[in-house]
Amino acid sequence: MNRRHHPITVQQASQESPTLARLAALTQESSQRLKAIEALVPPLLRPALQAGPIEGDCWCLLVKSNAAAAKTRQLLPAFQAHLRSRGWEVNSIRLKIQG
Repeated sequence: MNRRHHPITVQQASQESPTLARLAALTQESSQRLKAIEALVPPLLRPALQAGPIEGDCWCLLVKSNAAAAKTRQLLPAFQAHLRSRGWEVNSIRLKIQG
């Protein structure tokens, strides 16, 4: 067997694989959600947050420290309401500390 391996982009790979396409779409949606709530996040807290995985109606935010997580917890109801007003079904937001 003579196989030739040609490099392809992630976009090309995701077009050929339904599983990878779904993962890419969820990653893009998570980033869009974070961008949508950015105005609600205090400027000094923004660098501490990253978009995380989406699992059904639960979205995960990755947080860099316990202190940032404590402040973010206070903002979660506003985040959820804002995301729902924009058409996303977000019934809960989970925080995961990455620090």
